[in-house]
Amino acid sequence: MSTRISCEVRDELPVAVVRLTGELDVDTMRSVHTVLERCLAAQPDALVVDLGRLDVADPLALSIFAAAARRAADWPAVPLVLCAPPPAVASWLNEMTVGRELPVRPDCAGAAALAGAAAAPRLRERLEPVAGACRRARELVTDGCRRWNIPELAGPAALVLTELVGNVVRHAGTPMQVTLTLRRPYLRVAVLDGSPADARAAAAPDLRAEGGRGLMLVRELSQRWGSAPAGTGKVVWAMLPAN
Repeated sequence: MSTRISCEVRDELPVAVVRLTGELDVDTMRSVHTVLERCLAAQPDALVVDLGRLDVADPLALSIFAAAARRAADWPAVPLVLCAPPPAVASWLNEMTVGRELPVRPDCAGAAALAGAAAAPRLRERLEPVAGACRRARELVTDGCRRWNIPELAGPAALVLTELVGNVVRHAGTPMQVTLTLRRPYLRVAVLDGSPADARAAAAPDLRAEGGRGLMLVRELSQRWGSAPAGTGKVVWAMLPAN
């Protein structure tokens, strides 16, 4: 993190708030990008960025917020709202594309209310790395697909989530958070664990082995999948079409 800018994160669910203090330019925007990415990896219902203490040295650096919002809309389907910009920053936002792409509110309370209202339906559950975790993950999928009236996805989503949870049980061995999010046209499933080790599908798994094909199955059943750092661990996610 650059010493010219600091990011205070209040990541209590459901709405996370990032308060920026200091100077934003093309150098410090990299630090802001990293913080926003890690906040989004925790999958809050919404993310508010407080600009009240921000000094913008280069207006082009404001584009980092539009880029983060586009990324968040895809995965993990988290709305992003800016709030409390100083007068000069508010003027630049109005003149730039970022101001047309992102909602801006004069105070954090209004931004949090707007962001929360735009949140996607989401189910979360904490699981321990035990044998019954996979069964509970399947039950969560069944509950979500019934609640959201997408019964056709119960089977493939359960398979994908079972593999992601099973991977944590077998390899990470840490408590995990399972999250299901419906933002059409996709159902997103994700598992956050405490291990920083990358999740990678084997390019050519041993067909004689009993295991090692779980992430390959995730890849085949999903429109897209990936892994991102989250806290001291990572989150592995997958997106299934929900048309």
